[in-house]
Amino acid sequence: MRSEKHFLVKQISEMIGGADYVYFVTYSGLKVKELSELRNQLAAQNATCHVLKNTLIKKAGESLQINGLDTIDLTLGTAMVCGKGDCSAVAKLLVEYGKKNDKLSAKGGYMDGAVLSPEEVTRLAELPSKQVLQAMLLGVLQAPSRNLVSVLNAKAASILNVLNAYKDKLENQ
Repeated sequence: MRSEKHFLVKQISEMIGGADYVYFVTYSGLKVKELSELRNQLAAQNATCHVLKNTLIKKAGESLQINGLDTIDLTLGTAMVCGKGDCSAVAKLLVEYGKKNDKLSAKGGYMDGAVLSPEEVTRLAELPSKQVLQAMLLGVLQAPSRNLVSVLNAKAASILNVLNAYKDKLENQ
């Protein structure tokens, strides 16, 4: 392999290794303007899109020892979307863009040491955003303490009601 290809494989390996998530999408038939629009939307989500040769992606996967990368259909035109942060927001963006433009579809992905199928990428898109999940978790964590305060407050209120009733009884005699 020529030195340029070694450099590209190393660069792709660094992109995959440094990303929280990687999605492989087919883009065949997209116009340059449409791909630029997609890249701008991805940049807003802290993700990038690179059009790469399939053989170089496979070589980078081999150098990173990614098992199962051969299950992803790395044929025809493949773009690699990678980034940091909220993986479901980017998956949602890709799925929504694919609904508007049928020339874009997910081939698979790689996240946390696992290779993802196209169906798993679609399921990731159905997840709520990271902020919504954090709010749901916060609500679950706060519920026991909120319930405890409510129970303690109810006991104190019932004692206060008994004392008020006794006071009213003494005043009416």
